[in-house]
This record gives sequence, C-alpha cells and structure tokens, in this order.
Amino acid sequence: MSVVRLIIEYDGTQYVGWQRQPNGVSVQQVVEEALAKVCGGSRVLFSSGRTDAGVHARGMVAHFVTDHLLPMRAYREGVNRLLPCDIVVRDAAVVPDDFHARYSATGKWYRYSIYSAAVRSPLASRYSWHVRSGLDLSSMRQAAALFVGQHDFSAFRATGCSARTTVRGIFSVDVIEAGALIHVDVRGSGFLRNMIRIMVGTLVEVGQAKRPPEEISDMLIDCRRAQAGVTAPPQGLCLMEVFYE
Repeated sequence: MSVVRLIIEYDGTQYVGWQRQPNGVSVQQVVEEALAKVCGGSRVLFSSGRTDAGVHARGMVAHFVTDHLLPMRAYREGVNRLLPCDIVVRDAAVVPDDFHARYSATGKWYRYSIYSAAVRSPLASRYSWHVRSGLDLSSMRQAAALFVGQHDFSAFRATGCSARTTVRGIFSVDVIEAGALIHVDVRGSGFLRNMIRIMVGTLVEVGQAKRPPEEISDMLIDCRRAQAGVTAPPQGLCLMEVFYE
C-alpha cells in the first residue's frame, strides 16, 4: 500500500465547499470522480480540513491510499485533464505511510483579501470583500496583534460549530497593504468554523473606527459571539498553505 499526497488549488465560487455534501457539488466530489477514472476505481481523499461554500484554496492538502501506484504524472497531469478549469492538482507525491493530511498538519496559513476603494471592482469581486470606506490600518494592526497567542476563540466561531475545544493557537496576524487590496494573513495551529471571517469582520470594524482595538482582548476573555464583529463574506478567504514537520 502507498500513500499519495495531493496539493490542490481551486476557485470555490461554484461549490458547496471542499467536503462532499448532499445539497450540491463539492470540490472533494469533483476531484475524487476524476481520480477514480485515472485509477480505475474509487479513491477516498482525506483532506487537511474543510473550506466552506465560496472559499478558495491555493494549497489544500489531501491524501489517498492505493495498492496500485501509478507514476505521479498520472495523478497530476492525468487528473487535471479531467478536472474543470476552476480546480487543479498542483503537485502529487508519495509520502510516508504514517502521513495524514489532517492529523500530521502543524499549522495553516489563510489569507483574507479586502478591496478598499470607493468604487467596486468586478474583477476583484470573486476574491475579495469590497469595503468602501477608508480603513485605519494602524488600528487594525494594533487589534490584530492581540489575537496572537493561545486563546479561547468562542467569540469568533459560528453558531453550530461542533469543535470539542475552542482554544486555538495563533502564530501571527499580519495586515498587508497592496494597492487597493488589504490582505489579512493569519497563521495558526487550527481554526474554528468561520473563525477567520469573524476575526476579519471585527478588524474591519476597528478600521472603520466603530470599536477600539483593545476590545479584542475583552472579546477573548468574555467569549460571547455577540461581542465580536460581523462575519466577513466567504469569497475573500483563501487557504494558502498547510504546514507539516
């Protein structure tokens, strides 16, 4: 038996998310169907995590187990010929037998993109959140620094999140200006459902002077969702990279 790791990039606009669901087409379903044609039989992909409907990825990691190993180009070029234009396998490699896309991961890097301009951009609309008002980046950076460390992120999770524990470790939160785009790069050991989108929604409210930066500390202590900001829309979020030892 061999374990094959795939790195997958996709535009999540047309999908119900990564994971197979009964209410629509998922990225996992599309990749598994293409993989089955190449392998001559079904293969189950185990991913590093899930992305919600409309969320994108440049570096989703998934693995599958096979007893008939093909050349890596079959899992890359061969599968890519069968995939739609909004999904691609960037890399395929044989990994150690004890590798698991999810449980072997040590952290993830997500990027949330905000388009900050008076006039919306049709070209940027699929991959960013249009925020018309000018944002105070200095205040946003001051607030972002308060997320770093190990905290209870109960105030920053969606209703219905079933995580057993709400404590997560955040390595860094960077607010980066790139022309009209503002990127919020978040690196951490793991995340709750909608956690980054709620963090970004809260940072935007800080940038709009609707709340002071130091309120972040109060939210992390009080752990009430009602205290935090809005949930930023999904299209601005992208899974950039998954980290392993």
